[in-house]
Amino acid sequence: MDKKLEINLSKLFSEWSSESVKEISPLPLSGSDRRYYRTFGQTKTAMGVYNPDRSENIAFLTFSKYFRSKGLNVPQIYLEDHDNQTYLEQDLGDETLFSLLVKIREKENFSDKLIELYKKVIGILPKFQIVVGKDIDYSVCYPRASFDRQSMMWDLNYFKYYFLKLAKIPFDEQKLEDDFQKFCDFLSEAPQDFFLYRDFQSRNVMIFNDEPYFIDYQGGRKGALQYDIASLLFDAKADIPNLIRELLLHHYIDEVGKLIPIDAKKFMQYYYGYVFIRITQALGAYGFRGFYERKEHFLKSVPYAIQNLEWLLQHADLPIQIPALFKAWEKLVQSSYLRQFGDVNLRLTIRFQSFSYKRGIPWDERGHGGGYVFDCRSLPNPGRYPQYEKLTGEDQDVIDFFSKEVEIEEFLTHSKSLIEHSVENYQKRNFTDLFVSFGCTGGQHRSVYCANKIAEHLKSKYDVTVETRHRELEKLS
Repeated sequence: MDKKLEINLSKLFSEWSSESVKEISPLPLSGSDRRYYRTFGQTKTAMGVYNPDRSENIAFLTFSKYFRSKGLNVPQIYLEDHDNQTYLEQDLGDETLFSLLVKIREKENFSDKLIELYKKVIGILPKFQIVVGKDIDYSVCYPRASFDRQSMMWDLNYFKYYFLKLAKIPFDEQKLEDDFQKFCDFLSEAPQDFFLYRDFQSRNVMIFNDEPYFIDYQGGRKGALQYDIASLLFDAKADIPNLIRELLLHHYIDEVGKLIPIDAKKFMQYYYGYVFIRITQALGAYGFRGFYERKEHFLKSVPYAIQNLEWLLQHADLPIQIPALFKAWEKLVQSSYLRQFGDVNLRLTIRFQSFSYKRGIPWDERGHGGGYVFDCRSLPNPGRYPQYEKLTGEDQDVIDFFSKEVEIEEFLTHSKSLIEHSVENYQKRNFTDLFVSFGCTGGQHRSVYCANKIAEHLKSKYDVTVETRHRELEKLS
C-alpha cells in the first residue's frame, strides 16, 4: 500500500472516529480503478476509498448524501478529502446479494427465500428511479447527465471494439454501424425522465443487518425505467431462472404502478431492447477487462451472458429491423469458444417432441434449428389393431405391446447412443439446448412411446432438464 495513501486514510479515520488506526486491510481489486481499504480502530471500522477520478467521486458522494437524506439505504459518508481523492464511508460488511444467492442456491436452488429477497430489492428500485429521481442534481452526473443516444453509441462501440473484434467475430462495420443508429433511435423513444442507476446488479446490493443496501451508483444519470430492472434480472452470473425473471419483472411493474401510472404493454415494447443493450454493454466490459487487460476472471461471466443472449434471440421480438446486429449476436451464441471460459457449467435442456409426418417435421424455433429427427415409421404399429386404435403411446396397453417388440428395443438402443454422444459433447461445450423429435404416421403411438422412453432414460442418467411435448396428442386432449 502506498505510504502517502496510508497516512491520508489514517488521518481521515482518526478525525472521524477519535481513534488511532490499528489495521488497514485492502479489499480485492474489482473492475474499476477504485481501491477499497477496510480500516480498523479500537472499537470502530470504516471503509476507506481511493479513486483518482475526481468527477466520479463528486457524483458518488453527492448522490450518497442525497439518497441517504431521502431515507434510502446507502453507505453513510463520514469524511472526504477531494484533494487526495479519498473518502471514508460506512462499512457494510462483505455479504452481497450475489454471495448470498450463491450460498442459498447450493442448498435450496432459487428458493422462495431468494425470491422474496429479490422482491424486496426490486421494491426499492422505483424509489431511486422515480421518487428521488425527480429532484436529484443531474449536473454532477459522470460522464454524461443522461443515458442518451451518445451514451448508447458508446456502449455499442465498446462492445464492437472490445468484444466482437477481440473475440474474432466477423461483421460488416458499416452495416453494423447503421444498425447501431436504428437501435439507438428505437431505445430513445422510451420515456427518459427517471434516475438510471446504471449498474443495478447483485454485486452492488449489500446485505447488512438483514436489509439491502445499495452501492456503486456513481455512473447514475437520467434515463429509461427499463434499463435498471434489465440489469438486475439479466445479471450474468446470477443466472436467474427464466420463469422467476418473469415473476420478478411483473412485480417490478406493479411496484412502479404504485408510484406513477404505467402502461405495461408500452413498457414491454422497449424492455427487451434495453435487455439487449445491457447485455451488449456487459460483454464489452468483459472483453475490455478480460481480453484486453488480461484479467481472466472477467471472462467467467461470458458463458452466462451468451446463455442470456441465446434466450433473448429465441423469445424477444423487437419492432425494428437491425439484421447486422442480430447476425453478430447470433454468431456469439453459435460460438463454442465463448461458452468455455472458466469453470462454468451451464445447464443443458433437452426438448423432446413427438409428431405426425402428415403435418410435417417440427421446426426448432427456440434453439439452433438442428438436433435429431428419428423416423419411427419402420417400427411395429399398434395402431393397426382395433384394440389399440384409440389409445396412445402413453397408455399401459400400448406400452406393454411395445415392450415385447425386439425391433423397438434395438431402435431405442441406437437412438440413445446417438443422443448421449450429443448430450455429453454439449455439456462439455456449455451448449444449453438440444432438440430431439420422433415422428410416425399419426404421431399417436410409436413416436410418443419412443420420445417418453428416451426422455426418462436421459433424465435418470444426466444432470439435465428434460421437456417433453406430444404435438398431435395436444389436439386430442
